[in-house]
Amino acid sequence: MQVSLSTKWAVTLVSVAALAGCQPSTASMSEPEETPAPAGDDDNATAEVAEDAAEPAETAASYSDGTYRAQGGYQSPNGPETIEVSITVEAGVVSAVEVTPQATSSTSQRYQGNFAGGIAGEVVGKSLDEADVDRVAGSSLTGGGFAEALESIRQDAKAS
Repeated sequence: MQVSLSTKWAVTLVSVAALAGCQPSTASMSEPEETPAPAGDDDNATAEVAEDAAEPAETAASYSDGTYRAQGGYQSPNGPETIEVSITVEAGVVSAVEVTPQATSSTSQRYQGNFAGGIAGEVVGKSLDEADVDRVAGSSLTGGGFAEALESIRQDAKAS
């Protein structure tokens, strides 16, 4: 059996498309090609994903509307620092956030001020579950205090 170069490419493209989950068009092929099955047992992998998707996750609706306040702390090179966080939740989504700097050192005051000025752009409009941040406006340590306060707020906002 002689296989032309274009047939090899067609089989390869069909195989790559099958691995990517695409349905290739066979209208331009002169004869149907068999697509080799991908290695592994994909039926089980698909079933596992479907099962995971069917599991109920905590949704934004599990939070009560309101404004919640909490303090969060973190360790800076100059010692322990705290920030106060106020978050307004509407339908499980952050509609407003305010961070009040409470730093004791001038460097921490600057970083907390930058963080407070940029946090709204990072979390407003996101669900309370997705409001996590690592670094805002160059401040990475303040995010630790925000995370601590956010966890407290999540607990307070849980619907009963």
